[in-house]
Amino acid sequence: MHPRGVWAVSKLLSWREIPLGGMVPWPGNTRENDMSSWRVLRPVIDQDKCIRCRICWSYCPDAAIEEVDEPYVTSTGRKYPRSYRVNYRYCKGCGICANECPVKAIKMVPEVR
Repeated sequence: MHPRGVWAVSKLLSWREIPLGGMVPWPGNTRENDMSSWRVLRPVIDQDKCIRCRICWSYCPDAAIEEVDEPYVTSTGRKYPRSYRVNYRYCKGCGICANECPVKAIKMVPEVR
């Protein structure tokens, strides 16, 4: 058995041994994996357009959108106590954040390596 309670990779699991729904049986496992190599497009947040609604943050399936205590003042003078940024280590480039943003403050741009 693997230390986390699942079989080590060296043993193939039978269909009866695979967790229901293909779930991952230990929490926090995505923090162990760098997902950045999957991306073709990456999200870029325009802080001036962002209204801090948290929709991108709540819809991101990989928790790659981070809420940070960094004040921001828009070009029109509006002050926000926090900002949102993308942690590209965990972002797979799915585009859900850009699709769900009600003010289109997130653009998907080509990934440059």
